[in-house]
Amino acid sequence: MIRIEVTSVLVDDQEEALQFYTKVLGFEKKTDLPVGDARWLTVVSPEDPDGVEVLLEPDNNPNVQINGEPAAQVYKRALYDAGVPATSFSSDDIDADFERMSNLGAVFEMEPTEMEGVTIAIFDDTCGNLIQLHQVHDDD
Repeated sequence: MIRIEVTSVLVDDQEEALQFYTKVLGFEKKTDLPVGDARWLTVVSPEDPDGVEVLLEPDNNPNVQINGEPAAQVYKRALYDAGVPATSFSSDDIDADFERMSNLGAVFEMEPTEMEGVTIAIFDDTCGNLIQLHQVHDDD
């Protein structure tokens, strides 16, 4: 059986990302190990500390380049400029999370918006990514 254990979000500053993902999003640090000049730095939801880990992965690998720039930075910038979220996180109460995160300084590119069966919001993670929050509606 294949399962998701770790997924990555490319970040331009691991420490800044850790602060945002823990203090604003409310995740908890799970793993923090040195790996060369960077860290294997993961966060998890406090609701599921043994669940999927989000690796806050540096975007500046000089060994993989496009036109002289780290490829991950080119990729991130293209997604950001196109308004495409790097990933999506689930919320049980998107309006409350929007309010809480806004009060903590998160900048939303799109406030909670209802669509068929789901409400979504998009925010800037301060590390070069747009991230989507989503809340799926029950069919009552």
